[in-house]
Amino acid sequence: MISTAIRLARVGSRSELAAALLMGLGYPCVMLAALIPHIWFFAAAAAVTYVADWYLHQRGSYLVNRLGKVRAGLSIRFLLRQLMLILLLARLDLAEQPLFYSAVACFLLFYGLQAPHGALTTLIRLRRTMPVVTRNVDLHAVRIPDAPPGALLRRSAEKMLHLDIPAVAGILIAAETGDDVIGYAGVGLTLLLAVLYLLALVPYVRRGRLAPPVPAVLKAVDNWLRDYQPTVVLYFSGSNESAYQGNMWLETMARVEGRPLIIMRERGLVPQLSETSVPVICVPAGTHLMNLDLSTVRVCLYPANVGKNIHILRVPTMKHVFIGHGDSDKLASVNPYSKVYDEVWTAGRAGRDRYALADVGVLDQDIVEVGRPQLEPIRTWTGAAKNPIPTVLYAPTWEGWDDNPGNTSLLLAGENIVRRLLKAADPVRIIYKPHPFTGIRSAKAKAVNARIRAMLEKAAAERAAEPRWVKEASSAAAGQSAAKAELARIEARLAQLAATGRAGGDEAEESRISLADPAREAESARLRAEWNDAYWRSFGWWEHRTVTGAQPKLYDCFNESDAMVSDISSVVSDFIASGKPYAVTDSAGLGAEEFKRQNTAVRAAVILSNTAEEIDALLAAVADPRADTLADARRELKTYLLGPDEPTSMEQFNAAVRALTAKAEARNRGVAQRLGDLAVAVPDEEAVTSGVGAGDPLAVAEADATADPDAPATPEAEAAAEAETTLTDGPSSVR
Repeated sequence: MISTAIRLARVGSRSELAAALLMGLGYPCVMLAALIPHIWFFAAAAAVTYVADWYLHQRGSYLVNRLGKVRAGLSIRFLLRQLMLILLLARLDLAEQPLFYSAVACFLLFYGLQAPHGALTTLIRLRRTMPVVTRNVDLHAVRIPDAPPGALLRRSAEKMLHLDIPAVAGILIAAETGDDVIGYAGVGLTLLLAVLYLLALVPYVRRGRLAPPVPAVLKAVDNWLRDYQPTVVLYFSGSNESAYQGNMWLETMARVEGRPLIIMRERGLVPQLSETSVPVICVPAGTHLMNLDLSTVRVCLYPANVGKNIHILRVPTMKHVFIGHGDSDKLASVNPYSKVYDEVWTAGRAGRDRYALADVGVLDQDIVEVGRPQLEPIRTWTGAAKNPIPTVLYAPTWEGWDDNPGNTSLLLAGENIVRRLLKAADPVRIIYKPHPFTGIRSAKAKAVNARIRAMLEKAAAERAAEPRWVKEASSAAAGQSAAKAELARIEARLAQLAATGRAGGDEAEESRISLADPAREAESARLRAEWNDAYWRSFGWWEHRTVTGAQPKLYDCFNESDAMVSDISSVVSDFIASGKPYAVTDSAGLGAEEFKRQNTAVRAAVILSNTAEEIDALLAAVADPRADTLADARRELKTYLLGPDEPTSMEQFNAAVRALTAKAEARNRGVAQRLGDLAVAVPDEEAVTSGVGAGDPLAVAEADATADPDAPATPEAEAAAEAETTLTDGPSSVR
């Protein structure tokens, strides 16, 4: 019942639900207390609304946002409470008293101060917003001043409104005691604090405290690009939940040959980016991106098919490659959009065959097998369980954008899978790691996820009370305590390393101070490895666990488990690298043979129906190697899906980068030669005057590529475009 209420109220916990209920009851009680009238009842109800409101804002509750949508936003709630206070004074026959007029005047003036306060905070935020957000990019050429103290701008409207507390408290005390001086003091303190808040903001509106002008910042970025001369770009755009798609490629980008650069498009994704030594430039505006000097880039890598890819796909001097964010049999792995790229890189032969079977316009000669460099941390199975009882990882994918029953096992089979694992004849430890997108579209999926987590919590509590596990817990208590202390130490040190600037800095200040530090990065990498080891030692090898968030990573869960249950997703293909037994759920009820025919990655899996009654076959394969009849099939499938072990995936990846770079260079030389011939016949006087002419024909082409798309084309530009079309219209150039 409580879970249902939490879901309906769109809150995240019981405490949030309690705060929402208190706030919902508090305001009617404030009104009732004003009408009765009863001062202390009013004071108690008002205090409850203050505390509940504050708590929900602290938690960033979804309910607070929804209240604003139904005209019950923060300002309205504070105004309502103040109006009820005026009503209380009137009902106490104080309407003709100076205290009443003081209260009315106070609240009118207080609300009058909200407008300049809101204007100042908005102006500061806007003028502190740079056209780019960067990491590991030296922007010393422009002066980026320190950000205003976070206490002034963080949740500023809420802080300003709460300054009415002295006035409300003083007026209530004065009404109860008859000592109007206390009321006047409260009124004066509220107005004084509001004015001081305004005065504290004023200095940060000065030009010297604001971010540099947009042209100056963009020029500094272009200068940095010309000095750094990036050659390989990872281009990433997506929703806030999709940060993992870019994060999975960071280590690969750090090891790629050439000079790597990461280009992002959404400001909200930058704080979610994992630590990296690779330079990062986030350019939200398409016009700014299209005018960046990316003339040295020869290969651009795309982990996702999104609309904003078009802003850089238009650049002809680089080759464009879809690398995806996982290898799976999902339809997303054969998206027809992929034919816009020069090449599509897959892990192994399976990816090539998928495109051939799908027949979506991606030609076989445009597909390159590069392996999966991210899989190096996955340890190979030894053939025996890591701990006295086996650990099974349940990692379902999310519900997808439609209601296809084959999207995820969570809806129809999830609870059955967990229930059968919990009731297995021999004890099993479960690690449950849901997809980060779980529940973002389907309320049913969100509810099932919550029920599975509750099942595991209950099972963990019951197991902790059993004599066998009580004895294990007692013997492991000292080690677990030491591991928890180690976790706290490591997390504190990681926080220190992450805090490169002072607390409260905004993204403009972060762009100034976030520069690569090899020593810091090396220490952070070592500490993260130590954290992962301490995390798994901080609780018993018999304890069920739900893992969410960025840490521990999915591959760490692979290494901790002895088998996995999952769905049709890249998780299955990645897990195959471990060689461990796995099961996949036929949620759509296709039947085992048809399910295997349609999905390559399940050909070496135990196929589960939605009842999950086949789970015993998976557990038997883990318990006894002789019962593992699919071991040979897994080895063959690993090579087919992920490519050979030699050369390594990173070597294959770098070889593909080199080959495509050579193609880009050849293309650019050809265009330069062709445009050079055209420039002799039809010289561009303006380009020659500006230093870009027949002597640098490729620069002319790049200038044309970044010109205003709405400007009328010149005859020279049309001739260049025709020449470029002639050169690139080959059998695979329909992109």
